[in-house]
Amino acid sequence: MKYFIKKLITLIMTLFLVSVAAFLAFQIIPGDVVTSILGTEATPEREEQLREELGLNKPPVQRYFNWMTDVLQGDLGESYRYSKNMNEMMPVAELIGDKLPVTLWLAAVSLVLIISVSIPLGVLWARSSSRFLDAVLGVVTQTAMAVPSFFLGILVTYLFGIVLKLFAPGSYISYRQDFAGFLKYLLFPALSIAIPKIAMTARFLRNSMLTEMGADYVRTAYSKGCTRRRVMYGHVLRNAMMPVTTFLGMIIAEIVAGSIVIEQVFGLPGIGRLLISSISTRDFPVVEILILYITFVVIFVYFLVDILYRVIDPRISEK
Repeated sequence: MKYFIKKLITLIMTLFLVSVAAFLAFQIIPGDVVTSILGTEATPEREEQLREELGLNKPPVQRYFNWMTDVLQGDLGESYRYSKNMNEMMPVAELIGDKLPVTLWLAAVSLVLIISVSIPLGVLWARSSSRFLDAVLGVVTQTAMAVPSFFLGILVTYLFGIVLKLFAPGSYISYRQDFAGFLKYLLFPALSIAIPKIAMTARFLRNSMLTEMGADYVRTAYSKGCTRRRVMYGHVLRNAMMPVTTFLGMIIAEIVAGSIVIEQVFGLPGIGRLLISSISTRDFPVVEILILYITFVVIFVYFLVDILYRVIDPRISEK
């Protein structure tokens, strides 16, 4: 229990420090938010009125505590750039809530592809004694890891969209409009995300398993009469998954936080695309919350990985 409490305290402290850093960063960035919203021809009276409405005339420390108090109560503020109508700004929670399902479903489909392909491929690669297969998989995985994400997205679009006509590039289908069509469209950007991650994970798992296969406990297991299958899946794979679990945690955190490049290439209205547009338009309330979201995703995934470590190997100390 002490182990989990320490990890939980670390999670909370990290979120607090990141929130302070994110808030302060946008206080020192050059430029005036009010001028950005109203333009350069606004009257001083209108500018002062907007500063008061946004709370920008208060000291930074007070603004931070007001902001954090609102966030902890579920009020994420209002966007500076997006609005429901001429007189009402869009709440940040509503704006992100509309984009988040796209990113989460993209991450889910990508993760299913990564795990379902990379784990069997890595095990097959480690068990194989064929030099030809080893050379082929080595070249293929190295190539997959080397191709940039945006170029891979373009290749997937050209092959599956233009040549094979399995989907219409740029014709995003909303999950509210047609969920089946939405998932079908997501399959191709998910494939663009998954291909290099599959190559990395399979190579990592193969190397980890080869290292474990040379350990003393493997020879001991064989000397006790254990079959190759039992040694491979009951001992080697279990221990080899320890470092792979951390690597998969990194991948999960990356894709759940928002695949910015792939969302841009395929025109997906997800978190990554929202972050880029909010930064370019100086929509600080949206950017600050997205930074907190990304930070939370990363540290929460690592928190789950630490817990999974304890499940895989109970010998991990609680120190």
